[in-house]
Amino acid sequence: MTLTIEIKRLPHGNGLPLPAYATAHAAGMDVVAAEALTLAPGARHAVATGFAFAIPEGHEVQVRSRSGLALKHGVVCLNAPGTIDADYRGEVKVILANLGSEPFAIARGDRIAQLVPAAVTAAQFAEVAELDETARGAGGFGSTGV
Repeated sequence: MTLTIEIKRLPHGNGLPLPAYATAHAAGMDVVAAEALTLAPGARHAVATGFAFAIPEGHEVQVRSRSGLALKHGVVCLNAPGTIDADYRGEVKVILANLGSEPFAIARGDRIAQLVPAAVTAAQFAEVAELDETARGAGGFGSTGV
């Protein structure tokens, strides 16, 4: 199944590649930076991508870290996976944080994150007096093992 997402290039996105899959079976599309900056250790920044898009109703686009940046440099997407909602029409920005110990330079055109389109299931809450019992019950935060 292929989902069509309308994309608008912003003036500062001229000359940059649109998000694209790097391999035939990749789940995420690489997205690049539309600005150059250096992230100091512990710093975070909403990095411009130079485009906006219209996601079809019933879908979202998740923003995820690139594994190589995370492992090699400690550079990750905060609130990952981030969600871009179907009704958002502003510039897509990627919130990056440098958890590493060295400054990390980002050049315009560097791949900074992955975008993963996903279907959204709408839900509603039904308030009840009691919940059904399970073997786990209320155990959480490490209650099932080390």
